[in-house]
Amino acid sequence: KIPITMTTVIVQTPQKSGWNSGICDCCQDMNSCCYGFWCFPCFTCTTTGDFGESTCLPLLDIFVCVPPVSLGMRVAVRHKYDIGGSICEDIMVTCCCIWCSWCQMSREIKARKQTVTVKTQLRYVT
Repeated sequence: KIPITMTTVIVQTPQKSGWNSGICDCCQDMNSCCYGFWCFPCFTCTTTGDFGESTCLPLLDIFVCVPPVSLGMRVAVRHKYDIGGSICEDIMVTCCCIWCSWCQMSREIKARKQTVTVKTQLRYVT
């Protein structure tokens, strides 16, 4: 008998129609919610890094009244993942509830990362 290994790679990607969670769905990811609540600057830097941008970028929001980096990140996440919405909605969410906005973006980035499953089977040929 000769062993033959067969490998199957399965890639799953979430749908790209809208946000995977609502703006107030913090309970879906309590770790991120608590992290954002207790150490918001660190949380925003981590989320920005997870998205592939500079981790120091959100620190610029500290120096201005309107958070341009938070708004820019929200728009970038919407565009990258083909999420519907408008710049007006992004401005309202970012200015009215910046913590919830960042938590939603964090959940979205985590949900949109590709899940890869590798299955290996060993078969024998006689």
